[in-house]
This record gives sequence, structure tokens and C-alpha cells, in this order.
Amino acid sequence: MTAQSRALGAFYGLALGDALGMPTQSLSREQVRARFGAITGLEDAGADQPIAPNMPAGSITDDTEQAILVGELLVEGQGTIEPSVLARRLIDWEARMRAKGSQDLLGPSTKRAIDMILAGHTPEESGRYGTTNGAAMRIAPVGIAADVSDPAPFIRAVIQACQVTHNTSLGISSAAAVAAVVSAGINGADLGAALNIGSQIAQQAERHGHWVAGGRISTRISWARTLSVARGDKALFADLLYELIGTSVASQESVVVSFALAQQVAVGEMNAFEALCVAASLGGDTDTIAAILGAMLGACLGMQCWPAAMIEQVQRVNGLALQPLVEGLLSLRQALQASALAH
Repeated sequence: MTAQSRALGAFYGLALGDALGMPTQSLSREQVRARFGAITGLEDAGADQPIAPNMPAGSITDDTEQAILVGELLVEGQGTIEPSVLARRLIDWEARMRAKGSQDLLGPSTKRAIDMILAGHTPEESGRYGTTNGAAMRIAPVGIAADVSDPAPFIRAVIQACQVTHNTSLGISSAAAVAAVVSAGINGADLGAALNIGSQIAQQAERHGHWVAGGRISTRISWARTLSVARGDKALFADLLYELIGTSVASQESVVVSFALAQQVAVGEMNAFEALCVAASLGGDTDTIAAILGAMLGACLGMQCWPAAMIEQVQRVNGLALQPLVEGLLSLRQALQASALAH
């Protein structure tokens, strides 16, 4: 399997997970059950969807759009993201969303950080309260462009993409965990090995940023990967995730749930698409949980793990053509690897 298949699998897996979770985001598990039973494919959002009312089946949300934004900045900056430029792009992105009448606006950590930037605070200060999953949801392009086998510069690349909005131990370590799995997958690691690397990098990355109280990402990931239920009952396992770990925007909940579901795929309890459907059916921050999960699974299993007809629908509905961006990110990866060898 080629690096390109893995990188495309990661980015389209993110988009597919995002689209599967779009109609269920911010609904409770009970509401999801009442409206959809369980998500088994792409669904329209209802008129009363709190964030994406009346969005057609296959529509992506902020998760994919902001990941594309980060990817474009990486390519433009040849591997460097200026925090002030990221802040400006996020402000412009939200302005476009408002102009369209969308409710899918900046999340709580990012919104607070942007307000601080506009009030004259530095990027180092602005992200000091960011503990949610907003950095992790848009970090996949860093995993495509940067090689986790050299951890120090890899973590620096993650921090550049996080700092302005999520400059905390939780925000950085959760994003680093996701990016590390993606990067390890592109290097050819199998899913189980990549998840191990994600946990290790989370542990190293948590030393950066402002310390905040909250369960340690690396410890919670390791624990969540041990969870199981009798006879591989998927609905019972989903209940366990929803009730025990939680599915809120807190990174120590939603990111950890994504790792728990990825582990189920690694041990053969479900396939990649089934795992995305479970994530989209959970309730809570379903689009982000499924998007993060899709990026990690796609990087390790390649483009062929996603149903081609659904990928085509997501491409068509959103006018999405990710191959040129993915090729740019992989070229950047090769250039950064060559530069590291030269030094």
C-alpha cells in the first residue's frame, strides 16, 4: 500500500466520519436512537438539527473545513504555520460561515482564543484556556506532512498548529496523539502499532503548553484501549463509551473515545466503516469523534477501507477534491525528511 493511499485514506476518512456524524452532532444518545436508530450510512440533517439544520446527506462540517485550512497553511508555509496567520484564517472562515447563515461556527476554545488575539494578546497567551478537541479535529494534515519517527520536530509542528487556540497540556497532547497515529500509518505501521505510538507521543507532548487539570490523555488512551464487552456487543460497547468516557467536546473524552473505537478495529471486533458508524451513533460530539477516528483508520488501512460510493457522495455534495492538497502535504513530508537527513 502506498503512502498516497494512506494519506488519501486519512483525509477522506476524516471527511467521511465528519459527514456521517453531521446529522447527529449535539444530539443525546437517546435522541439519535429515536431519530435514526443507528447510523449506517449518510443521512440528511433534520430541520431541528441544532448546528447543521437541513444539511443534505454527505455534507462536511467545521472538522473537515478547518483541516483543509491547516493543510493549505502547511503547504503555503513549507511546513511552518505562523500562529497569527492561522488566527486570521480562522476569523475569515467563521465570517464566511456566518454569511452563509451557518450555525457551524468556531468552537468554545477557538472562539475565546480568537477574541483574545483581536484584543491584542499574543498567540502564546491566546490559547492558554483551550482544552477542547478543536486542535485534534484539524491536526491530520500535520500527521501527513510531518514524520513522527523524529519526535521532537514532529511535536513542534503539532504545537505550531495548536498554540494559538489550544496552548494547553490537554489540547496539545490530544492533537499530538491523533497526528502521531496518522503519521505512523503513513510510515507503514499497522493500526495497533500506530495507536501505541499515538499514546507515546501524547505522553511526550503533554509537557508543552499551559498545564490544566484533567485526566492525562496518554493514560486515558491506554486505559480506553483495554475496554471490552461480552460477545463483542457493539451497542453495549457504545453505551459504555458514552456513559463512562463521555462524548463531549472535552479532549479527554472525545479524542479518547476515538482511540477506544480504533482499538476495536485493531483487534478485529469491527471494520473501519462499522467503527465510524458506531462513532456517528454515539450522541454528543459525533462528527468530531468520527472525523478523528476516520483520519486514524484511513492512515493505517488506506483508501480501500472506505466505501467508494460514499466517498464519491461526499466529494460530490461538497465539491471536495483532496488529492492535490494531499500530494502537496506528502511532497512536504519528503522535503522535511530530506532536510533532516542533510542536517
